[in-house]
Amino acid sequence: MVRPSYIFMDFDGVTHPWGEVEDFRSLPLIEAVVREFEEVRIIISSDWRMLFSLPKLRQRFSEDIRHRIVGVTPHILPRRGNELHGLREHEAMLWLQQHEPDRDDVAWCALDDAPGNWTTRSRLLLTDFKRGFTSEDAEALRRMLQVFREGIPVLEKPRMAYRWAS
Repeated sequence: MVRPSYIFMDFDGVTHPWGEVEDFRSLPLIEAVVREFEEVRIIISSDWRMLFSLPKLRQRFSEDIRHRIVGVTPHILPRRGNELHGLREHEAMLWLQQHEPDRDDVAWCALDDAPGNWTTRSRLLLTDFKRGFTSEDAEALRRMLQVFREGIPVLEKPRMAYRWAS
């Protein structure tokens, strides 16, 4: 059995251009790639997770993909401004800590339009916030997920110096 791979997914600037109609026009392209990799699970890291329940968020996805939306990242309130850089990655690592016993070897990537949210650049598929997820992004995601499937350890581990609670 192939181990799961995780995609931490933003919405605004990814599933649709940021600041435009929230029509999720790019979601079918993301779902098409996900369908090729049955081991992929999606965790919502978008701010939408604070506005809508997980069942409501799942409704945005096609019926055959909904069961693969396995959660939302926890919301961490930073105490200082310098804690904003890489905050979504910190939240993602906390989610992995809570759900994966060997989080250091977990295959994961992020779909986001804000580079400051993620410090581990080799695991970030950065979208253009004016366009959302494109066919070029689909090819890049496909390549990354294939690397995960093949177990090739070419992606850097998170560089964050957070201490994990035991």
